[in-house]
Amino acid sequence: MRPMVFNSIVAGIIATSIFTLVAMVTPLVGFPKMLPPEMLSMMMGLPLAVGWFMHFMIGIVFALAYTFFLFKLLKKIGNSLMRGIIFGLIAFAFGQLMIAFMGMVFPMPPVQGSMALVMIGSILGHMVFGITVVLLIKVPVREKTNA
Repeated sequence: MRPMVFNSIVAGIIATSIFTLVAMVTPLVGFPKMLPPEMLSMMMGLPLAVGWFMHFMIGIVFALAYTFFLFKLLKKIGNSLMRGIIFGLIAFAFGQLMIAFMGMVFPMPPVQGSMALVMIGSILGHMVFGITVVLLIKVPVREKTNA
């Protein structure tokens, strides 16, 4: 397996784990409970284990997308923290689009609590995910040679 693919997979697993921990802790500070694996399994009528598998696969796919596509777009942002925040916001926006499309096919689970707090919590979780991915993945930059 190519090193960047392996690094991206590992970064996706770690970043998704941290994202999930944030989602588990935020209800302790007043945010509504929201766990993506539960939401995925409820929407699709599948076992919770499948929701967890899908959640981690989505995180891995996002990390791979950062490495092989988005890094080139975001590399102009020199600050890794800012790059991670922007990547997290891109992941959030894409995730919202996918949830909207899935909502057309599958029944949406009811929102528990304030929708505004759910969105803020989700944005925060995705930014933490993006920062983690950016900090863990070091994409080699090819330098131009004068040959």
